[in-house]
Amino acid sequence: MSVGRVVVEADGGSRGNPGPAGYGAVVFDSAHGTVLAERKESLGVATNNVAEYRGLIAGLGAAAELGASAVEVRMDSKLVVEQMSGRWKVKHPDMIPLQRRAADLAGQFQQVTYTWIPRAENAHADRLANEAMDAAEGASSPTLSSATPSPAPAPSSPAAPGWMDAHGAPTRMLLLRHGQTALSVDRRYSGRGNPSLTELGQAQAGGAAKRLAGRGGIAAVVSSPLGRAQQTAAAAAEALGLRVTVHEGLTETDFGKWEGLTFAEAAARDPELHRSWLSDTSVRPPSGESFDEVRERIEQVREDLTSSYSGSTILVVTHVTPIKTLLQLALAAGPSLLYKLHLDLASLSIAEFYPDGGSSVRLVNDTSHL
Repeated sequence: MSVGRVVVEADGGSRGNPGPAGYGAVVFDSAHGTVLAERKESLGVATNNVAEYRGLIAGLGAAAELGASAVEVRMDSKLVVEQMSGRWKVKHPDMIPLQRRAADLAGQFQQVTYTWIPRAENAHADRLANEAMDAAEGASSPTLSSATPSPAPAPSSPAAPGWMDAHGAPTRMLLLRHGQTALSVDRRYSGRGNPSLTELGQAQAGGAAKRLAGRGGIAAVVSSPLGRAQQTAAAAAEALGLRVTVHEGLTETDFGKWEGLTFAEAAARDPELHRSWLSDTSVRPPSGESFDEVRERIEQVREDLTSSYSGSTILVVTHVTPIKTLLQLALAAGPSLLYKLHLDLASLSIAEFYPDGGSSVRLVNDTSHL
């Protein structure tokens, strides 16, 4: 679908600054007569400026999904308009990653212009933002609507649970495991090997992509360097109108000499070592990597992603152990989680990391899109 030139109007607000926050964005056709898409989302506790930037990011993302080639952005935020136009410097550390993300999205279009408008002329986006702030105050679910048929409900609520003392807008990670490969068919250890997705795996990636495109509000797609993850990520990125960014730290555990073996075959090859490995995260497979070593690099991945995409929702496409480790970090759980948690192929989990160090898990092993 391609719509040529569109008009994006966006707004955001915070009741308390910082306080319960939300944004709204609406995409009109070039004549400003037909609504093509709407976005609104509550952000938990955040500032006005963060909410306004998040509204702009959501509006640009919606325009990209519609296939727009040129965008006229209209906002009543003087700060966002002037900073995005390059006339004002971005000095506040919370604004820098948001401005960069908005600029990256804007770079996908042939032309983007920014115009300040009075609040009275931004009533549609203002109404959506206020509805999102109402949801933030009540810690209710996010909403998304469009001029096209309504997508499946979003898989998470964006606001922090009311009983949590977490502050600021979280970096929300949608954790997607890759689809099926030939090794996963036979339940073989699949670490640094690089099998491609099977036909079913490609269909699983497509199902996840369709769900994520309907969800909206995703600012970036980040993938493991391994092919099966990149194939899965590419399907989602195409549906979302985004590029895939590869992070080397998201690669799967190195199973060493056990690569390609079944559980029984590895246990028969190294019975004592395999038995120890199943209960001690410091134990390495032969010529491989321990779960403690995986955790160390995943902690760095978390820091990288929360710094680069602060306050945004991102899709992270990776493998069983990295996803389990991110969930373990979000839950502050012990090592037993790695051995007891089951994650299906192409399953979706959601972890949130707040700027004040708080975290939460909102979804685990959801396969409703398959």
